[in-house]
Amino acid sequence: MYCLTSYASPIGLLTLGSDGKHLTGLWIQGQKYFGGENVGEIGKEQGPEPAVFGDARKWLDRYFSGQKPCPDELPLAPEGTEFQKLIWGLLCEIPYGTVTTYGDLAKKAAARMGRDTMSGQAVGGALAHNPVSIIIPCHRVVGSGGSLTGYAGGLERKIWLLDHEGVDVSRFSVPEKGTAL
Repeated sequence: MYCLTSYASPIGLLTLGSDGKHLTGLWIQGQKYFGGENVGEIGKEQGPEPAVFGDARKWLDRYFSGQKPCPDELPLAPEGTEFQKLIWGLLCEIPYGTVTTYGDLAKKAAARMGRDTMSGQAVGGALAHNPVSIIIPCHRVVGSGGSLTGYAGGLERKIWLLDHEGVDVSRFSVPEKGTAL
């Protein structure tokens, strides 16, 4: 059974999803691709709340209080393609308070897949469909020129999260609407 709950955060209401054992989703209210594959389950009658929701709330409490919890402290099971899961795994390796670029992630993904190259746009597509925002930290990825390109939860929230982690966001630029990776 798929279960949902909510969490009030400094960046808005978060919806958490679980398969009963794992955290499978964390979406920011109003974000693009809200609910992912499980959007049809929202609002359905649910059973007892799984323990992972309590663990996720404690993780989020620690994160929003300025501590540095790691993604591997929670049993995560995001649903996606093998490529998406590879990219989401790479995101979990980005240290708190640091950023990387789409291009750097593409190079790492290509190396792990035994390929010579991969496009930053392919990586961006996987990031856009990250079903466990914040915990799988896609907000830590920026454009190669220092652009705060893309965040399904909105650029204002991306800036807030980076600033919260101590990243000097003044060194980045905000793209004009319609700017690609």
